[in-house]
Amino acid sequence: MPPSSPNPQDRGEAHIRDRVRDRGDACPGALRLHHADDGALARLRLPTGVLTSRQVLLLADAADRLGDGHLSLTSRGNIELRGLGEGCGLGLADVLREAGLLPSERHERVRNMVVSPLAGAEVQAWAARLDELLCAEDWTPELSGRFLFAVDDGRGDVAGLAPDVTLLAASGGGALLRVADRTYRVAAADAPRAALAAAGAFLAAAREAGTGAWRVRELPAGQDVDVTGHLRRAGIAAEPVPDAGLPAGGPPAPGVIGDGTDSVVSVLARLGRVTTAQFRALLPAREVRVTPWRGFVLPGLAGRAAAEERLRALDEAGFLTRTDSPWIGVTACTGRPGCAKSLSDVRTDARPREGELPVHWSGCARRCGHPQGAWTDMVATGEGAYQQTVVTVQGSTK
Repeated sequence: MPPSSPNPQDRGEAHIRDRVRDRGDACPGALRLHHADDGALARLRLPTGVLTSRQVLLLADAADRLGDGHLSLTSRGNIELRGLGEGCGLGLADVLREAGLLPSERHERVRNMVVSPLAGAEVQAWAARLDELLCAEDWTPELSGRFLFAVDDGRGDVAGLAPDVTLLAASGGGALLRVADRTYRVAAADAPRAALAAAGAFLAAAREAGTGAWRVRELPAGQDVDVTGHLRRAGIAAEPVPDAGLPAGGPPAPGVIGDGTDSVVSVLARLGRVTTAQFRALLPAREVRVTPWRGFVLPGLAGRAAAEERLRALDEAGFLTRTDSPWIGVTACTGRPGCAKSLSDVRTDARPREGELPVHWSGCARRCGHPQGAWTDMVATGEGAYQQTVVTVQGSTK
């Protein structure tokens, strides 16, 4: 392995704002499948991050019957099924409709949302209502499959994932709407509509710019996003909030959270991939919440003793359940044999990190699925050979 680069590799946003896109977004979805070397791939958006027990079982059965018996978790809390056979798209769509996971075929790729996995009822309701609004509008399919909403319960966990539009629960009630470094305070009842109006403001700015921007940060420098005007036309009262910084929250740690009668269990999936047996092992559960840190949260357990018993069972099932696991912070792309562009079998090569930074193993320079902020970057240069650098970047690839 070559020595580490002495200087961090800056993959910042200057080059992103100079980009002109001359093609449409080819991001896969539940209906638009991506054809990989190991078969077709379907990416299922979960706007609220919540799955019922029935949905977990239906997805596990679909992965066994139609795919390779595994489910992959992405850095946006999406679920992917891989190894899908030719002609299985209609069968998968039928499963998703039966499960209530495909409310609109036209909108399924734009239902991109990350939600605080420990959020309470009000913030969860914001996410569910925003999803309804997205699916009800004729113009929202113009958003790219990369455009991202975040609905944050105030702790700053998903607000830090470089979303395009952020709703943040505000202290004292109401919500903060944040777009392109501008922040507005809106009433709680208006929060979902405000987020939708902000997305409309982005689309108008993108059309004016004419660069084919998929995300807010891709707009040319100086391009105005008229959020104020779109909020006013939507009849939403909004107060600008100057210099509003974001709280610096992080993901829920693996383990048991809370000591009361409503304890929570948090676990992570090693390298973001689980077998269908592991997926089913999350049950029974009131609900299963999928996190953008490639993990699961099980809320509503009756006391700490019950939660610790569930945690032990999930540890035996192969989940990461302890904060001192060396595999926490280790991520990887698909690699061989699933990806033709990969130069190595990344998931076999990946190993725990050394040092404080997360480490991401990539089979090629695209660095699919890389984390936020700074990380140790392991990029394959050949079979089993990797170039190591330190990268700082804003945004994640999927």
